Amino acid sequence: MKDVILCECFARDGLQHEPDFLPTQTKRALIEKFAKIGFSRVEATSYSNPAVIPQFADASELLAGLPREEGVYYKATCANVRAVERALIDLDAGYGANEISLLVSASESHSLRNLKRSREDQWRNIEQMANAAQGRFRLIGTISVAFGCPFEGRIDEASVLRDVAKFAERGVRFVTLGDTTGVATPQSVRSLFGQVLSEFPDISPIAHFHDTRATGLVNYVAALEAGVRYYDCAFGGVGGHPAKVKYGGGHTGNVSTEDWVNLLESMGVRTGIDLDGLLSVAAECEQALGRELHSRVVRSGLNPLLA
Repeated sequence: MKDVILCECFARDGLQHEPDFLPTQTKRALIEKFAKIGFSRVEATSYSNPAVIPQFADASELLAGLPREEGVYYKATCANVRAVERALIDLDAGYGANEISLLVSASESHSLRNLKRSREDQWRNIEQMANAAQGRFRLIGTISVAFGCPFEGRIDEASVLRDVAKFAERGVRFVTLGDTTGVATPQSVRSLFGQVLSEFPDISPIAHFHDTRATGLVNYVAALEAGVRYYDCAFGGVGGHPAKVKYGGGHTGNVSTEDWVNLLESMGVRTGIDLDGLLSVAAECEQALGRELHSRVVRSGLNPLLA
């Protein structure tokens, strides 16, 4: 039984920030272990242009050799129709992702900087991608900088809610709200997620926060109190924006998986994650990247009061 559904993002959002290519077999082995210790959603790769993000040049090769756990969704990020077409080719070959994400920025400036498109153009792009998917994937809509933009500042909640509605109109039933540079507060988290849950009962909201200002965990607890059940996280708190996109300063990574699981289980919230395997896999992630990662629990151990 699970009270929350966690998506492990180490292999995609975590690695997009890494300057060195991680061998395909290393990625594949880690993704396999993520699924085996209880993650029912795993962000596996991205169908990115290899010239832009070389880390995912092996997307099809990785998926082709990846053993699948029953009941696990393996997500691939898609930036355009061509990426969706690649995902369909792999799916027809018997090894594609079964979940793809569609991304929009909540601000015009971030959209132009990060996606190289205006928001209007990006919504047309999303429409084309959703149609191209042919209903063969679970679609995840993602709204970046939903709580604040590094270029424009505050984001109007009403604008974010209109974006959620646009995803719903396109048949998307899971919508991620991203705190891309760690500017959310517990109050803004409870407010925005509360409105999404109230106004869109058919939408399952997902929290995807970066721990830029060490507020990731407290904001996730606020989301939990608001009724959110789906969360993204990454072992070691790795990740953030692509290496060539410089904004947000300092630590840009995701909420640390180990720390979030430890806190949830300490609160009596069931994650379904094998705690014995959690720290072992975390150590393998550190070994894969060759450095100490941003995780308190790896250093201190799990809460000794956990039953």
